[in-house]
Amino acid sequence: EGAALATGGTRRGIVVSTLAEARFFAAGGFDDILYAFPVPRWRLAECSELARRLREFQVLLDSPQGLQMLLQNPLPAGKRWLVWLKLDCGNARGSVPKPRVSPSAAGIRPTDPEALALARDIALGSPELVTLVGVYAHCGNTYGCGDIAAVQAIARDTTAAVLEFVTA
Repeated sequence: EGAALATGGTRRGIVVSTLAEARFFAAGGFDDILYAFPVPRWRLAECSELARRLREFQVLLDSPQGLQMLLQNPLPAGKRWLVWLKLDCGNARGSVPKPRVSPSAAGIRPTDPEALALARDIALGSPELVTLVGVYAHCGNTYGCGDIAAVQAIARDTTAAVLEFVTA
């Protein structure tokens, strides 16, 4: 009910963090869902099934390996992978830096020289198989903030990083 209210009854344009949520909303008539986690290989079959079934099932990518995985597993004719490039604008999960290509990575840093190359590869590589929808950043680093000013500062920094990346 809440999601239907939030979408003005359209049942479109929702973001989920698990595939269980995606299946739940799909069963409830939602047909435009973004899975807000870089697609791990072990979840590819589930993502593919949702992408085939829904009008729009969108996923995140944050590595060249993820892009190759989608290119090597195309959807049926008339469908393509709808991809958002996941940027890590300072909210890497956990206190210890993780390798950028690990399954639990929180995105690619917008200042990483490979980030622009990856965006170009997604956008220009094989648009009939994989289409770049946009860039995505999640301010998970706000979870530990103690006040509104700290949240606003992170939001400003993230917005500036995303806009600088998109401009480049």
